[in-house]
Amino acid sequence: MTMTLQSEAAQAVAWRPTASFDALRFRAEKLAIIRRYFAEHAVLEVETPIVAHGGSVDPQLDSLNVKALTPAGRETLWLQTSPEFHMKRLLAAGSGPIYQLFRAFRDGESGGRHNIEFTMLEWYQPSYDLSMLREECIELMERVLKRPIRLRVHRYRSLFQRWLDIDPFTVETATLSALAAQHGEVDTSDFTRDDCLDLLFSHVIEPHLGELIDGPVVLMDAVVDYPASQAALAKKHRDPEDGVELASRFELYWQGVELANGYHELSDADEQVARFNADNQVRQALGKVEIPHDNHLIEALREGLPPCSGVALGVDRLIMLAAGKTQLEEVIAFPTPRA
Repeated sequence: MTMTLQSEAAQAVAWRPTASFDALRFRAEKLAIIRRYFAEHAVLEVETPIVAHGGSVDPQLDSLNVKALTPAGRETLWLQTSPEFHMKRLLAAGSGPIYQLFRAFRDGESGGRHNIEFTMLEWYQPSYDLSMLREECIELMERVLKRPIRLRVHRYRSLFQRWLDIDPFTVETATLSALAAQHGEVDTSDFTRDDCLDLLFSHVIEPHLGELIDGPVVLMDAVVDYPASQAALAKKHRDPEDGVELASRFELYWQGVELANGYHELSDADEQVARFNADNQVRQALGKVEIPHDNHLIEALREGLPPCSGVALGVDRLIMLAAGKTQLEEVIAFPTPRA
């Protein structure tokens, strides 16, 4: 077949969904289970904006924007990378426990486990600490998977000690950079310390987390006590062993895939502003666009965010693994290349 005929053949099927209708029915069933679970637990389903005046300033994320004619004139609005800011504003206004199945957008994210547009489940529980929220997350996924889950909890530091024989908090930066260059087979001369840690975690540690096992029980791994530099919008705490500052967050992994990211939520408005400004400084140094942060969120934090924990779960990934698939396009009707 010539290249022209191959191209024509590809175009002839490009209008079709990439997921089978069996997979789409499977997906619909799982979404219904999620909604039933939260209805049973009196957690309110909410909807928040997909486009807004502020966006994520996280240097690791790239946001999409649109030009829109608003009452204020022609403005730049940002497609949200998560519903976190708006949901926290609802919490500060007195919503109580809330959840959302949200369409999120992240520029440049494509591949077997990524799509520019994806479905995120995010929920917040006032008065919950991280361990309580983690237990609820496991309970929900047991309902979705219809299988019991055995959870192992690992400290971030202990995983680096086990798989790389280093302490990520004390190892020399030059040693860390050399290890990252070796395992990633890339030039790490302009990498930050966190860049090196992220590369080593994804290349060396992550594939071992939540490995697939035969039998009725699902094995998942939780990682806790990340470096304080990776706190994002989470609170921080001190390691009781040596006093090093840590991020109050957890991540859940199954089959080497990150599924959920939970925070003990930061409620200090001044600290949040300082983090937003620091992130935008990093973006500027990287040559990335500076993004206006959500001033309404800061106002809400000053009004008072109730003590709470929140978690974001990748719905597409969970459904993909639950269905025994390896590519997101197998459980999404129209991924970005066919959108």
